[in-house]
Amino acid sequence: MALLEVRHLNVQLQTRDGPALAVRDVSFNLDRGQTLGLIGESGCGKSLTAMALMGLLPENARTTGSIVLDGQPLVGQSDTMLQNIRGNRIGMIFQEPMTALNPVHSIGKQVAEPLRLHRGASRELARQQAIALLDRVGIDNAARRFDAYPHQFSGGQRQRITIAMALACGPDLLIADEPTTALDVTVQRQILDLISELVHERQMALLLISHDLGVIAQNTARMLVMYGGQRDRKRRQAAACSATWPIPTPWACLPPGPAWVRAAVSAATIAGTVPQLHELPRGVHLPTRCSLALPACASQAPTASDLGGGHTAHCLRLESSPQEASL
Repeated sequence: MALLEVRHLNVQLQTRDGPALAVRDVSFNLDRGQTLGLIGESGCGKSLTAMALMGLLPENARTTGSIVLDGQPLVGQSDTMLQNIRGNRIGMIFQEPMTALNPVHSIGKQVAEPLRLHRGASRELARQQAIALLDRVGIDNAARRFDAYPHQFSGGQRQRITIAMALACGPDLLIADEPTTALDVTVQRQILDLISELVHERQMALLLISHDLGVIAQNTARMLVMYGGQRDRKRRQAAACSATWPIPTPWACLPPGPAWVRAAVSAATIAGTVPQLHELPRGVHLPTRCSLALPACASQAPTASDLGGGHTAHCLRLESSPQEASL
């Protein structure tokens, strides 16, 4: 049994225009020591998927499907039970380091809080362990700066502090939601290297969320592409890639196999923008944006096609002939 098993996850939001499925039939597995990248353009449901795993969805959200962590179902559980999971067995690095920390509490108190809450550590023991964590993630003079406040740190340092918070209780699963947002390129690389080192060191499972193809390709072994709240394509990484991917969905039209990296580097973005959730067609979610769309794409939802080598994709062309993916 995998550490994390997600099956047919759906998240429905109540909006002014009526109910909208923000996450649609998403399924994946993740085991200890494994890394999975979740990629897609803004609004595709990446962060909502992460929030569903954490039990942090808004009040107007309704979740169906199955989320099982180490044999323990999470969907439909009480807030008390989920509070025992969050920050304990599942740690999360939020995407905006400038606002992820509470400005009225010292950084040391915020890192020590999970240790006191979930591990029952005394104030002094929690302080010692928090200082060790801050030192491990690269905060200079951690003992001296334990009582400093978030505004006294740079963006990169704040992100390191949020990583220390997420790791405080030694979680089995680490979710990193756009962990390098608003950081310069050099600091981005440092943060991603740090996360990679810690995941390897502690044998955690990592779910890395990004809209940047290069970040995903260089830091995860598998990727799951989302569009319109739905899983569009799943791949095993064939090689590292430094290219960015402004609009990830064109991958639905790229050839399968090891050549995907070269194709992604030269891929042109597709026209248009993501439609509103309540405007998504019943079939394929991007028929008006895909140059290879068939007439049936507007009404017929594709099933997953196995492309071999751990690659799957949802495309009506693939259902009839996988070779057509190379068009």
